[in-house]
Amino acid sequence: MKELDRCYQVLGLKPGASLEEVNQAYKDLAFIWHPDRIPQDNPRLQQKAQEKLKEINQAREQLRSLQPQARPVAPQPAPAPRPAPAPSPQPPRTPHSAYARSPQAPQPRYHRPSPFPDLTGADFTGADLSEKDLSGRNLSQANLSHANLSDAFMHKTNLTGATLYRANLFRANLLQANLQQADLREANLVGADLSGADLRGADLRGAAIGSNNRVLVKMTGAILTGAILPDGTVHE
Repeated sequence: MKELDRCYQVLGLKPGASLEEVNQAYKDLAFIWHPDRIPQDNPRLQQKAQEKLKEINQAREQLRSLQPQARPVAPQPAPAPRPAPAPSPQPPRTPHSAYARSPQAPQPRYHRPSPFPDLTGADFTGADLSEKDLSGRNLSQANLSHANLSDAFMHKTNLTGATLYRANLFRANLLQANLQQADLREANLVGADLSGADLRGADLRGAAIGSNNRVLVKMTGAILTGAILPDGTVHE
């Protein structure tokens, strides 16, 4: 197999894919295989993720190097100066006082649009949001019960008071997410990363957090004050 064909295959693309397709495929695979998403207590998967990330990095760089580079534009000679046109007669000037009496239209104000729509209270019951990028979104009070959020990227997502009853959050990235008062009962949290997340007052009763007495949820720096833990106890 030719080296370039192998690079396309690594990124899951057909030969001749555009630079945009190469970059998007790289982002998707880097999101899935980033070592931070793999449990630290699984060295075999950690090693595999690091090797996979190195492989897709090399494939992307090699394919990007094939893209045609923009050619510099040769400088054009400056045009010969033209003679200045004869001055045209000027209309009579309006007295300054007339401008003072003239009403001026109000200037419109420019409002920068929000990069993401406000999803407060949105209903995503049973929705398939697997691998979706919801980072930075406002999903406070949203209904995500039974939703599939596996491998979703939810960095700094506002989920205050959201309903995630029986939601599938397998390997979801919830870094620094706001989950205050969220309903996470019976949710699947195996492999999820909740590092730095705010879980104050959240209800996690019956949530799946591991197997065989092993916790498989990353919660480094998470705030759990007042949260109801999977076994029904309240975190002090």
